[in-house]
Amino acid sequence: MSLGQGLLFEEDSLGVFLLVTVAMGGWAAWMTAGAIARTWRPFWQCLPALLAVAAAVRFIHFALFEGTLLSAHYFLVDAAFVLIVGAVGFRATRARQMVTQYRWLYERAGPLSWRPRSPAGGEP
Repeated sequence: MSLGQGLLFEEDSLGVFLLVTVAMGGWAAWMTAGAIARTWRPFWQCLPALLAVAAAVRFIHFALFEGTLLSAHYFLVDAAFVLIVGAVGFRATRARQMVTQYRWLYERAGPLSWRPRSPAGGEP
């Protein structure tokens, strides 16, 4: 039994966890949160959608790889990962929106943030 098996995943292979939870669940979470951000809705509206993504990830583990469907522990692992990826995806999309839509007001301050533009002539 490896270090992560039992704590993070129940399958016999780390590859299954990486494929289903990390790759498929992470991609779905990023896309879901990005879609919510692109429609200018607040972050809290991501929560039910991302929990549904986590439930779908748990179902894929169950249906394809004989994982446990109704496991609070593994659902929380999947949900935590999906919520983290979704939050980063939401913030990256919102930062891109702010500096694109309001380019005269804001500039990039990093991949997940923006800041007000400095005045053209600077402060006296």
